Amino acid sequence: MAGRSSFVCLALWLAPVPLCAQAAPDLAKILERLDRLEVENRALTEQVRALQAQLGTPAPAPATVEERLEIEQQRTAEQAQTKVEASQKFPIRLAGMALFNAFANSKQSGGVDYPVTAAPTGSGHDGATVRQTILGLEFDGPRAVWGGKVNGSVYMDFFTAGTSSTMRLRTASVEIAWQDRSVMAGLEKPIFNPREPSSLAQVGVSPLTGAGNLWLWLPQVRFEQEVRLGASNGVTAQVGAVQTREIGPYAGTAAVEAARPGAEGRVNFHHKVDEGRRLEIAAGFHTSTTHAGGQSIPSNLFAMDWFFNPWKAVEFSGVFYSGQNVAHLGSGTRQGFAIYNNYAEAVGSKGGWGQLTFHVLPRLDFHLFTGQVDDANHDLGVGAIGKNLLFGGNAYFHVAPNVLMGLEASQLRTMYLGQGVRINNHYDLALAYLF
Repeated sequence: MAGRSSFVCLALWLAPVPLCAQAAPDLAKILERLDRLEVENRALTEQVRALQAQLGTPAPAPATVEERLEIEQQRTAEQAQTKVEASQKFPIRLAGMALFNAFANSKQSGGVDYPVTAAPTGSGHDGATVRQTILGLEFDGPRAVWGGKVNGSVYMDFFTAGTSSTMRLRTASVEIAWQDRSVMAGLEKPIFNPREPSSLAQVGVSPLTGAGNLWLWLPQVRFEQEVRLGASNGVTAQVGAVQTREIGPYAGTAAVEAARPGAEGRVNFHHKVDEGRRLEIAAGFHTSTTHAGGQSIPSNLFAMDWFFNPWKAVEFSGVFYSGQNVAHLGSGTRQGFAIYNNYAEAVGSKGGWGQLTFHVLPRLDFHLFTGQVDDANHDLGVGAIGKNLLFGGNAYFHVAPNVLMGLEASQLRTMYLGQGVRINNHYDLALAYLF
């Protein structure tokens, strides 16, 4: 093989005129890619020659510089189709999904598309919607201080109250990541609960809202540190400050301070079994204080979450939590605290969810899930929700690599203290185009 300088001269002589007119950084990138292609071509050529020797047939001639350059230009053109032009000239990718849902509920839906609690009274609610469509932008920026890499995202949907289709902000983040640590600021799920069940039916709010998934997106700043413990093990620690969105008492009246600072953290241990299997288990916490009616009500929570796929085709994930005054984190019951005789009392709560995933075929996945919120009955009065339980399952079929069809059925059982159990069945057909 000729030296680097002769290879560069030959590439420049053979390249088309537009290539010569490019800026120096672009030319350097092309030369770097050509070098990689040269190495890959040599390795592939050696493999082909070895196979040809075994078969007794002559090996094909190696690709010429013109052929390799043409391939590289085609790849560059394909990548350019996925980019969105940005004023600062850094890559931005369009992400999200167009989602259509046709659904049916039984008599206790409360008149909403996907209820998170079964209503005490009411009638069924059926229909169709595209309001759960998600639009997002993902971006990569320049190198930051000390060699950090800037990246982030913004996601929006149309799932506002009632039948309105006004666009709303879901999540947004800006992150600076170094080799084994990062700093992020934005609007995201609570730090102690990053996992999500799988559903194309409940997207406007996180799946299993009201049944153990504390998901509410919170403004936050967090720091993450990765510690490697050998080739297969590691620990990821996260800690940060969040801003809660407070809600009023479920019983009594009091003026509530709308937003309060809080602290959250999570430590995740992960173990790589092999290329297709891994184990993760984590512990997290939340602490903040609600101000209402001149009183301070503590909000404390401990959580554990996990992921394990003992076989490549089976996954088990979930979350468990225990604490008090957690309604402002997205419990769905809105029973964080109560005011009795001008005295504020935090409501204890336990809950969680679990999901089994089965990758049956390359195009077919099944998810079975269940979860519940169990608020302390002794902190509640008659008519309050003592327990909210949901169980169900869905199937995803890949009509195309980026087109999903989903079928889901679930049952929601809400126990009202002194009033019995109310049940709502939900059935959903979804069609999603991922982009």
